[in-house]
Amino acid sequence: MNKFYITTAISYPNGKPHIGHAYEALATDTIARFKRMDGFDVMFLTGTDEHGIKMLQTAKKLNIEAKELADTNTPEFIQMLEAINSSHNDFVRTTEKRHHEACISIWNKMFESGDIYIDKYSGWYSIRDEAYYEENETVLNKNKERISPQGTIVTWVEEETYFFKLSKYQDKLLQYYEHNIDFIQPESRRNEVLSFVKRGLKDLSISRTTFDWGIKVPNDPEHVMYVWVDALTNYLTGVGYPSAPVRFNTYWPADIHIIGKDILRFHAVFWPAFLMSADLDLPKKVFAHGFLFNRGEKMSKSSGNVINPIDLIEKYGADQIRYFFMREVPFGNDGNYSDDTIIKRLNADLANDLGNLVQRSLSMISKNNNNIIPDISNYTDEDRLLNISIDELYNNIKEEFNQLALHKMLSLIWIRISDLNKYFASQKPWELKVTDRIRMNTVLYITAENIRKITLLLKPFMPASSDLILDQLGVNKESRLFKHLNDQYKLNPGDRIGELKPIFPKYIIEKLDG
Repeated sequence: MNKFYITTAISYPNGKPHIGHAYEALATDTIARFKRMDGFDVMFLTGTDEHGIKMLQTAKKLNIEAKELADTNTPEFIQMLEAINSSHNDFVRTTEKRHHEACISIWNKMFESGDIYIDKYSGWYSIRDEAYYEENETVLNKNKERISPQGTIVTWVEEETYFFKLSKYQDKLLQYYEHNIDFIQPESRRNEVLSFVKRGLKDLSISRTTFDWGIKVPNDPEHVMYVWVDALTNYLTGVGYPSAPVRFNTYWPADIHIIGKDILRFHAVFWPAFLMSADLDLPKKVFAHGFLFNRGEKMSKSSGNVINPIDLIEKYGADQIRYFFMREVPFGNDGNYSDDTIIKRLNADLANDLGNLVQRSLSMISKNNNNIIPDISNYTDEDRLLNISIDELYNNIKEEFNQLALHKMLSLIWIRISDLNKYFASQKPWELKVTDRIRMNTVLYITAENIRKITLLLKPFMPASSDLILDQLGVNKESRLFKHLNDQYKLNPGDRIGELKPIFPKYIIEKLDG
């Protein structure tokens, strides 16, 4: 069986999870589910990044230890993953022993390659980004504070640190980008990285001595590893490096790292350089998604518009939120959302288009055929054209999937749902039950069978709701992969459908007084 290894970035548990964390996780989960349904052995990894000065400072403000902060907040990220129905295979905490061993191993390999040396560092550092910046990358804000390109405050740091010879890998990275055009996606992000590397790479400070919350540098415990050496190594930890070589060689290199665009430099420049130095294969792709905006505004605690994803899921449902963000936001771009846009999209697409079609067609089978899938007779040209167009849907959405155009995949599916609705309405089976019951049965069968095929294609996006529809159709639980789109697995006349229940509720837009 072909292998597929996919990861999210790991989250800082210095605060509670927000909708941005959920968005990345649900998009990654959708991709993982699609590959599983396509017959792949999928390894899907996520986790929490529990070291670094951000964690330490937050803990000090709360008058607790950093480990206690991590132990308090990490379960909330796990709860968020459960709420979105994530199918991840493993969850790495960077405070785990196995991760410590992985970090020591890759550090030693980079050291043995002659790429680590000790010197004095002086420069601008952003605690929030856990990143170093050149002075020409920073500007003064209106408060005369120096800020990074991400808008975070930077402070001047001077200390003895270990350095990684990043400059040594400038030409090797550029050569790799040239020979692996799809390594960085979307293309706009690739261009950003190329521009950054071509400007020239300086050696990277990869240890700190001003705090001790992190993984100690081998043979020099006064130093802790730079948090990004630590964090990026989680992708190796999750597949057994270095203690489980068979498992590691089975899944590594990663097929794709899904990350936010704000941490692209670490994944597309630092990480491949570390791996080259350690003589490890590079991941096949790094995909940087955009940010979510609440009613057009960037989410921040100060503005009070940070959304708890579990609150949103409790309000609308996990599959509904999964569908909304995957349909509404072109993957790779920034996206905007509000209660109004969520409700309009869910009512139009799920309640009206899909839910109503399932309810009307299966209710007719229930009432007119005693819950039995009806027999079929001769197909008309209209029947055949509809069947052909829906049979072609898998190949069409597979093309979009290869570009991770998740919103386009759903758009194509909804065109066929619309076609099936038009077919059902134009055939008027409620009239045929009086004038031509044989034809009515054929229309009901064609509608139900095409709902089956469409629902299989929707399953990576809305797993729970899709299973409810397939249950109502009476589809065997072992026949719910893409290979079962084949007519060999079609609905059999005479089989019994399941218990019918509404699947997609309608929502009301709340009007504010005044």
